[in-house]
Amino acid sequence: MTGPVRSVSQAFAILRLLAESGPMTLSEVGRRVGLSPSSCLNLLKTLVGEGTVERDMRTKRYRLAPAWQAVGALRNSHAARLVEAAAALLRPFAQKSEAAMGLWKIVSRDRMQLVARAESDAGMRLSLADDQRQPLGGGAAGRAIAAAQAADDAELARRYAAVRWQADLPFETYRRQIAEAAAKGFAVDQGYTHRGVCTVATGITEIAPGFCLSASIVAGSRSDAGVETLGAELLILRSDVMLRAG
Repeated sequence: MTGPVRSVSQAFAILRLLAESGPMTLSEVGRRVGLSPSSCLNLLKTLVGEGTVERDMRTKRYRLAPAWQAVGALRNSHAARLVEAAAALLRPFAQKSEAAMGLWKIVSRDRMQLVARAESDAGMRLSLADDQRQPLGGGAAGRAIAAAQAADDAELARRYAAVRWQADLPFETYRRQIAEAAAKGFAVDQGYTHRGVCTVATGITEIAPGFCLSASIVAGSRSDAGVETLGAELLILRSDVMLRAG
C-alpha cells in the first residue's frame, strides 16, 4: 500500500494555515509549514494557478481565494468558535470598562494580528485599527502571550529585540514584567509600546495557534489599583469567552 503524497499534504497544510491565520508572506508560510523557500514558492504558485490561493501584488501576501474562504472544513473549528465568542463579548465589556478591546491571534513566529475588536461609546475613547499586526513580543499582549507560553530567556530576548519601544524598557524589566504576568494571569504595558496608552492583556494559548485578549485605556485615567481591577475583570472575560467557545 502506498503512503500519502507528501506534496499534497503540504498543499493542504498551506490551505489550512491561510484559512486560520489570514494573509501571510512567503517566508511566514514557509516557517509555519516547515518548507524551504523554493519548495514553498512552488506550492504557492501551484495553488495560485489552481485558483485556491491569491497573491496581493501590493503587500506580497498570499490569501485564500474568496470561494475557498467559505470552506469551513479548512478552519480550526475550536479557534473559529473562540473568535466568535470573543466578538460577541468584547462590545459589552468595552462599554462597561470604557476600554478599547481586542482579540489578537498569533499568525507567525514573529507576529500577532488583531482579529476582533470593540470600543465604547464614550466621548473620549481609544480605537484599534482593523486587522493590524504587531511584533509578537510587543505590548501587554506580547508579555501576556510569553507568560502563558512560559517562553525561555533566549526566546524572550529574540522577541524583545524585534520591538520598537517608544519608552526605555531594559530587557531585565521586560523579563520581570513577564514573570509578574505569569503570576497574576495578566500583563500591563504603561506607555512602553504606545505613548499615552495603558494596556492590560491576558493570553489564551490553550487553543492553537494562540490568542490574547487586550483592554486599552488612556494612560493616567485610572489609578494603579484601577488598572489591577481592569486586569482582574479581563480574567473573568477570558473565562466567559473560553466557556462559550467550548
